[in-house]
Amino acid sequence: MTNQTTMALSGLFSGDERKRKEQEMREQDRLPPHQSLTLKWPVLHYGSVPRFDPAHWTFRVSGLVEHPLSFSWDEFAQLPRSDRTSDFHCVTRWSRFDNRWTGVPIREILSRTKPLAKAKYVLVSAEQGYTANLPFSDLDRDEVLLATHHDGEPLTPEHGYPLRLIVPHLYAWKSVKWVRGLEFLEQDSAGFWEQNGYHMRGDPFQEQRFDTD
Repeated sequence: MTNQTTMALSGLFSGDERKRKEQEMREQDRLPPHQSLTLKWPVLHYGSVPRFDPAHWTFRVSGLVEHPLSFSWDEFAQLPRSDRTSDFHCVTRWSRFDNRWTGVPIREILSRTKPLAKAKYVLVSAEQGYTANLPFSDLDRDEVLLATHHDGEPLTPEHGYPLRLIVPHLYAWKSVKWVRGLEFLEQDSAGFWEQNGYHMRGDPFQEQRFDTD
């Protein structure tokens, strides 16, 4: 990480409650190797927090789909919403469990856009030119959500308000903050952190942190 990376890590890994919960998660095989449980929710991102302007905000789906779409904020807010509960694993070696998310299931978007059979990968785009890549099979899952709320409250700007992609089975850098679009591709295309040495997939249980793992 660079000196532009924002982190709030003080006191994350202390206390009897945390130790008890960590052991419980380890016994249930929910804690990936070399991760530590936190009861807090650290802030971690590259660059500054973007300003949200609902009048000019759009979410676009493009590439290898039958129906390219573009949603304004008002249109996106009308889409069906669901709740999901999932764990969250950061590449910096902390894990937060049983997060409650509310938002638009990714399969609602997929059902409207209908990706083509040859669409094997997705490039996720966000504010300030940030991107992250995913295999289509990792996106097309019931637990994947375009989240607007966390634990019953709207996302804060530091955690991705107004919209964050949640892909809970991969490291959290794939759960893109301030997400603005999806491009469906036939070939994989490295995103921001992947171009800077991170793993192309990022499975926490396989410890796929860097391109050498």
